[in-house]
Amino acid sequence: MSRNIRGISVSDLTEVNAGLELKNLGHEIAMHDEAYHRNDAPIISDSEYDALRRRSHEIEKRFSHLVNLGSPSKAVGALVAAGFEKVAHNKPMLSLDNVFTEEQLGDFLKGVRRFLKELKDDTDIPLDMVAEPKIDGLSLSLSYEKGRLVYAATRGDGLVGEDVTENIKTLKNIPLILKGSAPDVIEVRGEVYLTKSDFQDLNQRQSESGDKVFANPRNAAAGSLRQLDPNVTATRPLKFFAYAYGNTLEPVAESQWEFLEFLKSWGFSVNPLTRLCQSQSDLIRAYNKIFEQRATLDYDIDGMVYKVNNITWQERLGAASRAPRWAIAHKFPAERAQTILKSINIQVGRTGTLTPVAQLHPVNVGGVIVTNATLHNEDEIERKDIRIGDTVVIQRAGDVIPQVVEVLRTKRPKSTVPFKMPKICPICKRPAVRTQDEAARRCTGGLVCSAQAIERLKHFVSRGAFDIEGLGGKNIIVFRENGLIKEPADIFRLHIHSDVIENLEGWGEKSAKKLFAAIEKRRRIPLARFIFALGIRQAGQATGQLLAKRYVSYQNWREAMIAANDCKSDAYFELTDIDGVGHSMAEDIIEFFKQSYNIKALESLTQQINIEKYVEPIRQNSQISGKSIVFTGTLASVTRGEAKARAESMGARVSGSLSKSTDFIIVGVDAGGKAKKAADLGVSILSESDWLRLLGE
Repeated sequence: MSRNIRGISVSDLTEVNAGLELKNLGHEIAMHDEAYHRNDAPIISDSEYDALRRRSHEIEKRFSHLVNLGSPSKAVGALVAAGFEKVAHNKPMLSLDNVFTEEQLGDFLKGVRRFLKELKDDTDIPLDMVAEPKIDGLSLSLSYEKGRLVYAATRGDGLVGEDVTENIKTLKNIPLILKGSAPDVIEVRGEVYLTKSDFQDLNQRQSESGDKVFANPRNAAAGSLRQLDPNVTATRPLKFFAYAYGNTLEPVAESQWEFLEFLKSWGFSVNPLTRLCQSQSDLIRAYNKIFEQRATLDYDIDGMVYKVNNITWQERLGAASRAPRWAIAHKFPAERAQTILKSINIQVGRTGTLTPVAQLHPVNVGGVIVTNATLHNEDEIERKDIRIGDTVVIQRAGDVIPQVVEVLRTKRPKSTVPFKMPKICPICKRPAVRTQDEAARRCTGGLVCSAQAIERLKHFVSRGAFDIEGLGGKNIIVFRENGLIKEPADIFRLHIHSDVIENLEGWGEKSAKKLFAAIEKRRRIPLARFIFALGIRQAGQATGQLLAKRYVSYQNWREAMIAANDCKSDAYFELTDIDGVGHSMAEDIIEFFKQSYNIKALESLTQQINIEKYVEPIRQNSQISGKSIVFTGTLASVTRGEAKARAESMGARVSGSLSKSTDFIIVGVDAGGKAKKAADLGVSILSESDWLRLLGE
């Protein structure tokens, strides 16, 4: 089997390689979602992230049977931070799929027409689209009742966001009371952003006062909105563009364009560069014009968003798992520059992964001085033949760390030699090995390796996990070097070392007490966040949710994972039966519980904290709420996509594969072998008419 799977085109992947690559992509995308949405600190460029999602989508399209709930196509955003109250969105806040070429845009439009099934000749359907600049900010939802602002929430993971109502009240261009006539209940959605000029002024003030300097306007906007003290947010000149609606109890408008006019009449700012287009050529003209203006705009944009204008059609098109079918983002190409690669450093992550990082001669790329770039892994270095001393082309699209696109071999010094990844961990000096089915090389030192121990502790206190304010990476290192923290439980015992901490450089009695208070607030944590905080390999936020939902309590989960060590046990089959938890992921989770030092650390930790049981979110009450459903064959009355969207809106879980936990299978024409398998498993089999009667239709 080739180790360099990433270098194989999707069309040439075997099913085994496709499964491995999809798993690796899922891990990478989840990590970058966490960095961008949760921590406001992206570690790769937009274009590089888009490339990962695009490859994942292409693999899922070719090998559709490999898709599960843990797939990247199912994920939106990241879990909410622990410092804010949770707000469940009445209507999910989805992400957008991307296109990068005119040809891909044409395919999207054809797909819309096919889905609508308005005419046999799908190319003849008149399809007006609204085109608007894609603001690089933070998504926000504003709920109004009787014209008054009730609450404001961030997107979060798409289903549950952060309540930032008090902070939002400090924004001058968000109306607290709507002007004119508006629906009794209306949820207005849009983007919070910071202008480039305001960003520069803010960073200058931050630098002069010795506070954190932000990497870019998007990070500054997100950090400003998420201040626990609204008075801090009030000092930041945040702005808001409105562009969509969520929950409402009555029809709002007949078209997207008409709705934008309503937004303006209610007192919202709508991007004045938004255009109504009647053809693909109109969309491309709008794209090219905004691309030319991009550098002169006082706010960051990274592309255009196109939306079907007819709102009835929007509702019929519905959404896939993470994105609406009636809208698409057309991304701008990344900005590029040339520079010299001075050296390659090796960083060791919390799971032992050795990551090569390029140290660059400083270069200005799109207004940002870039000094380093991630090189991913040794396969990527070998494929591009990247060497120390090379002149390289780098690109970025608004983020901190760019990617190395190519090496300019004509400028290569004769003295350069191919780079070789170390086979010894640079930190603990233990072997760094690579298994055949993985791209990463990993240190075998485990918690003996100080780098892994530190990174795991950093992960434990990060926003998506325990979210302990004031206990960042630098403090973790200092406390560990001083023998104050060796394992997670020690964090909750830090107060006994108050005399030591108060005398550390940069600390004092006041700052120490503030830290201890922040730690006390985190002694209670939901099970899903707790599982994620443990840093188990492959067990990201989505997996934490799946496991919490299945096992409900920490005690149930712990006992089941220990029992699952027997691969023939019911516990093992129950774990691998979870849609989204494959055998590889299950093995990593089981392995965690096989290690005696992990069990000891858990016992110590659980004496210090309270782990909340999983509570099922309140969904629309119906006969199929909470039921697991599979569709197979061709449906006559609606498309499979429409049927799936309808079922999910009524609280059902729609899966692509059958298992003994499936409640219903709806059988259409040419159902194939799934119906027989369902009968063998004892799953209730419904015809399309049975299904419609069950829905009351």
